[in-house]
Formats: sequence, C-alpha cells, structure tokens
Amino acid sequence: MAPAEPNNSGTNGGGAAREQASVKVPAKDPKKKEEKKDDDLSEEDLALKQRLELYVERAQDSDPGVQKLSLESMRTEIRTATSSMTSVPKPLKFLRPHYATLKGHFEKMVDTDLRKLLADILSVLALTMSPEGERESLKYRLLGSADDIGSWGHEYVRNLAGEIAQEYSKRQSEDSPPADDLWNLVVDIVSFHMMHNAEPEAVDLLMEVEDLDVLLDHVDAANYKRTCLYLTSSAKYLLAPDDMLVLDIAYSIYVKFEEYPRALQVALSLGNMQYVKELFQTCTDSLTRMQFCYMLARHGVTFELDESIIPNYDDRQALQQIMDNNELSEGYLSLARDIEVMEPKSPEDIYKAHLLDGRGAGGGTVDSARQNLAATFVNAFVNAGFGQDKLMTVPSETSSGGSSTSWLFKNKEHGKTSAAASLGMILMWDVDSGLSQLDKYFNTSDNHVIAGALLGVGIVNCNVQHECDPAMALLVDFLDKEDSSTRIGAIMGLGLAYAGSRSDSVRNVLVPILADGKSPLDVIAFTALSLGLIFVSSCNEDIAQAIIFALMDRSETELGDPLARFLPLGLGLLYLGKQDSVEATAEVSKTFNEKIRRHCDMILLSCAFAGTGNVLKVQHLLGQCSQHLDKGETYQGPAVLGIAMVAMAEELGLEMAIRSLEHLLQYGEQNIRRAVPLALGLLCISNPKVNVMDTLSRLSHDADAEVAMAAVISLGLIGAGTNNARIAGMLRNLSSYCYKDASLLFCVRIAQGLVHMGKGLLTLSPYHSERFLWSPNALAGLVIFLHTCLDMKSIILGKYHYVLYFLALAMQPRMLMTVDEKLKPLSVPVRVGQAVDVVGQAGRPKTITGFQTHSTPVLLSAGDRAELATEKYVPVSPILEGFVILKENPDYQSN
Repeated sequence: MAPAEPNNSGTNGGGAAREQASVKVPAKDPKKKEEKKDDDLSEEDLALKQRLELYVERAQDSDPGVQKLSLESMRTEIRTATSSMTSVPKPLKFLRPHYATLKGHFEKMVDTDLRKLLADILSVLALTMSPEGERESLKYRLLGSADDIGSWGHEYVRNLAGEIAQEYSKRQSEDSPPADDLWNLVVDIVSFHMMHNAEPEAVDLLMEVEDLDVLLDHVDAANYKRTCLYLTSSAKYLLAPDDMLVLDIAYSIYVKFEEYPRALQVALSLGNMQYVKELFQTCTDSLTRMQFCYMLARHGVTFELDESIIPNYDDRQALQQIMDNNELSEGYLSLARDIEVMEPKSPEDIYKAHLLDGRGAGGGTVDSARQNLAATFVNAFVNAGFGQDKLMTVPSETSSGGSSTSWLFKNKEHGKTSAAASLGMILMWDVDSGLSQLDKYFNTSDNHVIAGALLGVGIVNCNVQHECDPAMALLVDFLDKEDSSTRIGAIMGLGLAYAGSRSDSVRNVLVPILADGKSPLDVIAFTALSLGLIFVSSCNEDIAQAIIFALMDRSETELGDPLARFLPLGLGLLYLGKQDSVEATAEVSKTFNEKIRRHCDMILLSCAFAGTGNVLKVQHLLGQCSQHLDKGETYQGPAVLGIAMVAMAEELGLEMAIRSLEHLLQYGEQNIRRAVPLALGLLCISNPKVNVMDTLSRLSHDADAEVAMAAVISLGLIGAGTNNARIAGMLRNLSSYCYKDASLLFCVRIAQGLVHMGKGLLTLSPYHSERFLWSPNALAGLVIFLHTCLDMKSIILGKYHYVLYFLALAMQPRMLMTVDEKLKPLSVPVRVGQAVDVVGQAGRPKTITGFQTHSTPVLLSAGDRAELATEKYVPVSPILEGFVILKENPDYQSN
C-alpha cells in the first residue's frame, strides 16, 4: 500500500468526491433522467407541464363541471401555444405521456358534449402521437364537435387532409361504406385552404377524393388565377381522363371570372371546339374576340364563324380575316424591317467558306448538282417569308426570263422540283404575290418544274387561308395526270395548304387516289400523308379506313419499300395527341402483314400519346427498344422517335428522356442509334441546349454514316432559326471535314440553312403560349420530316428530297407584335427575360428574371417571357406572344 500513500496524503474530501463521482450516475436510471429533464425546463415550462398534468387528472374526475373546465383549459392551452417550423408545440410535447390515458378515459365516457370536446383534443394530440397508418387524428375528428377546423392551426389541417386521402382510397379499394361522413370535413378543409393562400393543397385534396367541382364554390377574385395555374400545370402529370377533368374545371373557373383568353387556351388544350364557340357567344367585347382570332390563327385550327356566333356580317368578315392569318406576312416583314434584316442572303453568306482553311472551298466541285440542290434548300430556308432572295426571285431591272430560270436549270430532274417549290417558301404566307410569281412555271413542258410549282402553291398557302381558296382551284386539275411527280406535287401541295382544315372537298378528291389500284406506291404514300395532315387529330374513321385498305392492298415487295411506311404515318397523324381514341385502329393494325405490323403499332402509339407526357407509354416504348432484332426490322426507329414525341410535353419528362436516350446510344443496336439523334432534335427543337449540342456534335463524327447524318440534321433542328454561333461554327468545321462525302456535306448544308432559318426570326417549335399549347399542324410537319430522316439514303438523299418542305408547317415567327385597337402596329416598351415557374407560390412573385427592356416588335427565344413595361396600355391577352392587342388603360395618369 506504500505507493498509494502520496495519493491519500491530502484531505479525504477528494477521495470521497471521486467515490461519489463514480457512483453518481448509474447506467440508465429513467427517474433521474426525468428529474434532469425537469431541471432543464424553465420555470414557465415547468408550470405549464404541471398545469397540463393537473388538467389530465381532472379530466377524469367524476364531476362533469370539473371535467368541462379542465378540458376547456387544455383546449385553450393547445390553441394558444406558438410553435416554430422546427419544433412541436410545448403542450403537445408535455401531453405525450398522457395520450394513452386520455384515450382510455374517452372509451369509458358516455356520448355527451364533453366526450366530443375530448375527441377534439385527442384528434390534435394524434397529430404527433398517433402510430403510423392508424389515422387516429381523422377518427377522433369525426367523433368530435365539428367546430372551426382552422382554430387548431395549419399543420393540423394539413395532416387531416392527408389522412382523409388515405381513408378515401382505402374505402374505394375495399368497397367499404361510402365516404359521406368525410364530405363535410373535406369542404371545411378546402374552404380553409382557399382562404389561406394554400390553393394547391385544396386542389390536391379534391383530386384525391375525386370531386374537383367543389372548387367552383370556393374560388374568388383573389385566388382564382393561382388555382387555375396549379390546375393547368398539374394536368401535364395526370393520366387520362383525369387530365381532361382538371382542365375542364380550370375552363369553368376562367369563364366564371370572365378571363376569356385564358379560357380559350384551355379549350384549345382540350381540343373542344364547342367551348370555343361558347366563348365567342359569351364574350361580347370586340377586342377580346379579335384576340381570340389571333390565338386561333397561331394555333392553326380552322374555325368557321357563322351567323349564330357573330350576327353582324362586317364584324364576322373582319374576325375571319384575322383568323385566316392574312396579317402574318405583314407582321413578319415589319419585324424584319425593325430588326433591319430585309437584305436577301445567298447560300455563300451562310456557308462562310472564307473562314475555312482552303479545303472547304473545293467542296462545291465534288457533286455539282447535289451542291446546287443543297444551295436551293439553304436559300429557301434562310429567306423564308421575306419575298426576295438572290437566286429565285427576279430583280425588277432584269427581264422576266432572268435569274430565277437560270438557277432553276442548274438543278437536274427532280432537283428542279425542289428549286421551283423553293420560290413558294421564299414567298410563304403572301398568297397573292406568291401565286403571281409561281404562275410562270405552269407554262413549261417540264413535268418536274410543274410539280415544284404545284408544291410551291401549297407552301405559299401553308398556315394561311385565302378567301378565294386558290390552292384547290389550281392543284385539283393535276391530280389525275399520268406523270407521278406532277401528281405528288399536287397532292403534297394540297396537304400543306389545307393542313388541319378537315376539308371535305379536298377529301373527296384525295380518297379515290388511295383506292386506285393502278396508282404507283409513291403517289399513294404521299396521298396518305396529305390526308393525315388535312385531318390531323380528327380521328376521322372514313379516312382511317381508306388508308387501312390501301395498306392491305400492298404487295409484300411494296411493303418493303421505305415509302410504304408513309401509310401508317398518315394513319397515325389522324390520332395525333388523341390518346385512347386510337385503340380500335390499333387493334385493326394487328391484322396487317408482319412486315409492317409492329412498325404501324409504334407509329400509332407514339402519335396518339404525343405531347401528353404519359410515363407508362414512354416505358413501353423504351421496352420495345431493348429487344434485339433480326435484320430488316424497322419498328425501333419510330419507337425512339415516339419517346421524344410523348416526353416533350413538360420540362421534367424532357430532361429524363434525354438521359434515357443517352443510354440507348450506349447500349442500343445500330437502327436505334440512328434514330436517337433525331429524337434529341425533336426534344430540343429551336432550343439549343448545350448538353444536347455536345452529344450531337460527338455523333456527327460517328463511324456509322447514317448516325452522323442524323446528328448533323438534328444540330440544324435544335438550332433552327436561332442563328446560334456555336452550332454555326460546328457545321462550318464539319463542311470542311466531310468535303469529300457528298451525302454528309448535303446534310451539313441543310443544317446550316435550318440554323439561319428566316435569318433568325423563325422557330420550328410546335409549342406556343408559354409552352402550354402545341400546334397539331406544326407537330405533324415535324413528325413527317423526322420519319423521312429514318431512311435518309432512299428518301432525302434520293429523289424525294422535297419532303424537307413539310417543315414549312412548323415555321412560325418567334415574335411579339403589339397592335392598337385599330390593329395598327404600336411600339411599346416590354421586358423580355427568362420565364420563372411560379406555380404554387403565394402572393405575386416575379414571373421573369434577368430581363432586358426593348420596344416592340421583339424576338422571343425558347424559354423567354415578355411583360409590358408601361402602365399606359393593358394587354387583352395575358400571354404576350405573337400578335397582342393593347387597349388604353383608363386609370393611367402620366406624370
């Protein structure tokens, strides 16, 4: 013990203290822990805890008076407790140990007001104490006194809404008693949410219990905009028919608050022309009606105004004139004058060969006719709609036989068709001068030139209607000519001129061609496409039947021809975006020859669900792409395009689709890899995203020539009409790199023409109205073009290169043009910036960011949004895109 002596030599206190310390904290003594917990509480909290414990004790008293007093005091404590976002209110925390006691007492009580009072308290306590999935908060609420639900606070109401949703779905699945007892509670919660800026939560609850009609009674002028914004945005994520029901409610709310332009958008999204008619009848304001016509013209639907809608003849004519889109050319040219880009551009101005190191300059001599053909298309795309160029339109000082004819004959055979038709694109939307300039080509004996002129007539009339209906008068006489190129020119011209019109007179002249067994395959293929375009999204059974019979009549060898695939495509266009309406036709397609059966299935599925964002369909299409096929199967190409068509509906699905397509590139077979660039082109059309641009740039050097060509064309598509400098540089370098490969060089030239389309004033995107609506005609034109690119060698690089003109359907000026009440251009300051998603945000958040102020007319890029920067005028349409009418603000006072 000696060595220990020095340690004990001091006072004994230290040793005792040490001994105490070693004994002081036993392993886990709950009582001590409780004491320690109480020691940590402030005096105020301790007093509250003791008070609550007393209330719990007295709540079990035999005297009803004492019970009532204690329960009311407990209720007051809970209601008046304040809590932060991160902590539970103190009364709930202190009552936690007594929850089981109170539940036990509740079961013993007789049914009186006191029992209901205790049920209310238990319902709130269950918020933090109820076991998962028991829904005790709801159980006790239904047994409670049904007092004001909001007095317990937002969190309680939110929790209750969640439990109602669970209970409702459980009762639905188990055929339990109907949910009548929940309805009063649902109405109370919805009313509470709507009064407290929580519209999304109210809508979510009503979606869960499948009764959105209740909303109509609870929206008011303060919250209807936020409510409808949430409804229309959530519709993109719902499956049919729920998406339609949600949009229907949004339409009813907009009509209730006389927000007619928004109601029209929803009606167009629903594809309900009866609603459109009702809006014209309900809305009596002439300016709003004019704005309706501008919106319908932009969307590309044909809508006839009759006496029952607008009784006054002059008013009706004025509105029809706007709806026929006759002002488009004038507005577009005034934008071009404002931005000072009226000067015509030649293909050389686009190629910029002087920036390359010598090699590119020699590229033109490799295949002169092919290069001239490429120059024809570049010239048409770049000067589209400007009415003048340096190749085709004759300068006024030369005689009428001048330069246009000489350029025309620098092209060979079918090249002349595209050259003559390019004049139609240069004069697009200007029907009168377009027809007068094309007229000279009808007098020639060269069938290819006549075919091009016929096609040019269609392109000039594309997306506009003329009161004299010249396209029909000019084209119909050439439908029964012997020469098939002339017939195709007339057929395709009719398809472009009457796209979306559902015209019976055109149907009557085209359907007999389908049934004619003597017609060659190419004529029948283009007839099917034109009928699909004219009756796009109409689900017309007669035409579907005619195309099906034409398909069944084709021989085995004909079905192997790439052009035979146009027949199922024409059939698919009839159901574009119509979802389940395609089912009957899809069943019939299962009886087709096995060579085309699955190809047809994929096209019908992808067209029917285009623009819906339906995740299940995307998964189904991805599943089709995972199969390893024998040679000769072609259906995986349309399946890949289908993924893009379905997923392009909203940003989230679009990003996910891009990632899925990356996987297909890595693991897919060659026929899938050839379609992936085209799908990427559709997803980001006229919206050059850097990651997609890099992927396509990489693929443009792919070992497989078809993949490289598809990637080059897609680079043109994602940069279409943007003048994007980076893509332009990539394409210039590619033209130098592939100057010996005539086919790839041709694709590079086409892509260069697309990037500089309309000198940067046009877009190919089918979406408009802040990406809420897509134009069926525009999407149909793009889909046809992309399907032809699946077999580039036999169609675009063969003799059917004029299918490129189907892109005319999607070409639209990406402008904002403001006009006054007399429809004359009016320049006002507007802020243009990146659109911000404000769905579900309370208050009035900013809808654009990083804006600049310009004077109208202005250009809008992908993802841009504009708002007026002056209070002097009020826009008739809430969405500033295309033509917008401004009226003077009566409350405006200038300083």
